[in-house]
Amino acid sequence: MKLELENLHFPIDILKGKTIVITGAGSGIGRQTAKSLSNCGSNLILLSKDQAKLESLYDEINSDNSRNISIQPIDFEKVQEREFVKISEAIKEEHSIVDGLINNAGILGEKKPLEQYNFSSWSNVLQVNLNASFLITKNLIPLLKKSSNGSILFTSSGVGRKGRAYWGAYSISKFATEGMMQIFSEELQNTSNIRVNCINPGPVRTKMRELAYPAEKPEVNPLALEIMQNYLYLMSDLSVGINGQSIDAQ
Repeated sequence: MKLELENLHFPIDILKGKTIVITGAGSGIGRQTAKSLSNCGSNLILLSKDQAKLESLYDEINSDNSRNISIQPIDFEKVQEREFVKISEAIKEEHSIVDGLINNAGILGEKKPLEQYNFSSWSNVLQVNLNASFLITKNLIPLLKKSSNGSILFTSSGVGRKGRAYWGAYSISKFATEGMMQIFSEELQNTSNIRVNCINPGPVRTKMRELAYPAEKPEVNPLALEIMQNYLYLMSDLSVGINGQSIDAQ
């Protein structure tokens, strides 16, 4: 599914008052998403394993201390459920409601045949791309249920819809993410006001893209800023009614 957003008007304060959690916020698409959502008025809770990147992002978007932004370093490769329980409890102390969750954190892993795949790398990819997304989503659902219009967004990929040789654990983690999204969306649609969708960013000019396609010229791909309308739309009340969909940003 592709959203038709070209003629849609986005008010500058379209996310005013909404509290949104973003994982993988330190760099790439997550970093730009934090900037764009902040510019539209949202309160942000930003998670990343790199504290220095989080601090620089905080300084960049909150230089005048006028924004409600929290940062929390967390290494998704090592984290256990108890850490997510603590994070959700800390969020609850500061915000009685969470309106949105963007599961953006992810790692590429090895690009090699499955028969040669290192199990440690396999485990790390599934831990970051699948298990951590499940755990933070599960533990934030009680706060998301308090929102009048909650939105959960998982990050997918084209290789999560059709398997591709040498994409290994990354591809498999994205297939699983698509399935997890569908199950969450069906389970929550009749018991809450939460909608759950996947977004496939497509080719974007990021470090991960360069690792995945080292022979590709980075400048042929759009900047993360150029796909941000999709994220703004899906986190805003304009997208109420869109649920259980796998959406292409390009």
